[in-house]
Amino acid sequence: MREALTAAASLRVTRPAPLRQAVYEALTELIVSGSLKPGQHLVEAELAEYLGVSRQPVREALQRLQTDGWVDLRPAQGAFVHSPTDEEAVQLLSVRAVLETYSARLAAENAKPEDVEGLRELQREGVEALAQGDVARLVAANTALHTAITSMGGNAVLAELISVVSQKVRWYYAPIAQPRGKEAWNEHSQLIKAIAAGDGDRASEVMQKHTERTTGFYRKQLAARAAQG
Repeated sequence: MREALTAAASLRVTRPAPLRQAVYEALTELIVSGSLKPGQHLVEAELAEYLGVSRQPVREALQRLQTDGWVDLRPAQGAFVHSPTDEEAVQLLSVRAVLETYSARLAAENAKPEDVEGLRELQREGVEALAQGDVARLVAANTALHTAITSMGGNAVLAELISVVSQKVRWYYAPIAQPRGKEAWNEHSQLIKAIAAGDGDRASEVMQKHTERTTGFYRKQLAARAAQG
């Protein structure tokens, strides 16, 4: 674990934020980014050292991480990064499809020209990352684009729900970001066109198909992995 944390040393916690929240967010990002991997043992003392805090806020953060499904606390063994089941991933992607389909409609109905230009910039970023085979950058661009679409809708409740889901989607999406990339970014292009045209029906339709295809692709990956096993 020391090597993984050393690579992510820039995430050391700064004091001005409420400490337990800052530690929680830092550990979540380490998990989502893959610095801490599913099944990895989490040692309080090592985490505290690399985050630059005492063990108490780390202990409190681990308790909350368990509640939120990021960490498993095992009696007499300690804390481990949660290993998501295949069904958990499929369920999450399915919920995302419902939320973001509505989000796309709202974006088309409310987007300003500068919003659309922002989406086009993110589209260029994603296509470039795909061409370079940069998975981390590709996942980041995908997350940023979907987040931007959500923010355009102006629905704070929807945005909050999607933010909770999207963090775990980013966790699950990384392994399929490259193989699904070409198709996904072509779909993003169609989505941006619908939003630019103010066509809520079309934007909703494109987003629904886009998220459903991502879920379907994930299912195929699971089936292939099971067949190999």
